[in-house]
Amino acid sequence: MNLEELDKAYVLHTYARNYTNFVRGEGALLWDEEGKEYVDFASGIAVNSIGHAHPKLIEAITKQVQKIIHISNLQLIEPQAKLAQKIVELSGYDMRVFFANSGAEANEGAIKIARKYGQTHFDNKRYKVITLEHSFHGRTITTVKATGQESFHSQNFAPYPEGFSYHNGIAKVYDAIDDETVAVMIELVQGEGGVEPLDKKEVQELATFLKEKGILLIVDEVQTGVYRTGEFLASNLYEIEPDIITLAKGLGGGVPIGAVMTTHKDIFSAGDHGSTFGGNYLSTSAGLAVCEVLQEHYESGYLNETLIYFEEQLKSVASEYDIFIQDVGLGLMRGLRVPSSEILSTIIKNSMQEGLIVLKAGRNTLRFLPSLTITKAQIDEGFRRFRKALQGVA
Repeated sequence: MNLEELDKAYVLHTYARNYTNFVRGEGALLWDEEGKEYVDFASGIAVNSIGHAHPKLIEAITKQVQKIIHISNLQLIEPQAKLAQKIVELSGYDMRVFFANSGAEANEGAIKIARKYGQTHFDNKRYKVITLEHSFHGRTITTVKATGQESFHSQNFAPYPEGFSYHNGIAKVYDAIDDETVAVMIELVQGEGGVEPLDKKEVQELATFLKEKGILLIVDEVQTGVYRTGEFLASNLYEIEPDIITLAKGLGGGVPIGAVMTTHKDIFSAGDHGSTFGGNYLSTSAGLAVCEVLQEHYESGYLNETLIYFEEQLKSVASEYDIFIQDVGLGLMRGLRVPSSEILSTIIKNSMQEGLIVLKAGRNTLRFLPSLTITKAQIDEGFRRFRKALQGVA
């Protein structure tokens, strides 16, 4: 039985897999078992933020696994406390942090914070959470209900929790608020929904309105956070002060981790929330290494140069081919819209054949999420291969 057959025989069929078997990575490059090289413009869906096999991440993980990988959260965990301090300081907000294992878990934590706030801060219980159409907030029963895409709300998994609604654009949110609304949850750039940035002025006006009404603003930064859009948080870029922020993907550089941050620093009491694995020695040691690498890239100006260069190359390709309807996104979270899902699938397949990994997103969008440490030479080579993949399609 070969590896593909083994996977099909024993792993639940939840993914439309490409069965390329990668065996090694370095920076923004990957190699399969046959020795073929690929330029990685996906970084594990924005997870490998400092690329593959980064020496500082390897060093941090190696040192930690030689001492302690995991203990219970009933004891003090040194790198957890230090990572909480690091991300709070980098955010610029006065918050405390709870660590989980994924973005969905972080968003679950955010919803629990909001609902306890709604229970304890109002005369009548408030529990409703409003989200936006095309949003994506996770795959748990609760976070999938919070996701503003009907295609995710399969009756196979019903009934879903009550108290969630989604609306087409920020302007519609105001009318949806009632005396049971406790929070509005948004992504500043909708990743799975088509790499679509929200309008900055509309977001700022919403944030101000919610603050006046005592309604919480939750910003899902699972994909946008940890310098993906150029600042540590997209919230910094939008110049707002959310009540709750969630992080995951790029924070651990490939090691599973999630985090929920809130200004309501005393909202939870012991026993209100918890996680067996969340914030353990391994994941938070990895997170510290990632943050230190990316902070250095940001402060040196290298990150900004990379963002600008990647955007320039992407726009150059987009202008050369009529097939692209629009280029969208911020920072190193970019997308190109195409006319149909069939064309999108063909481009992704052709790109793999040429040794380039790209992704799809909603609204027929080709998605680019390279590592934040990708080099200009790797960007150039990636787009050279991309142009070859477009031959015969555009």
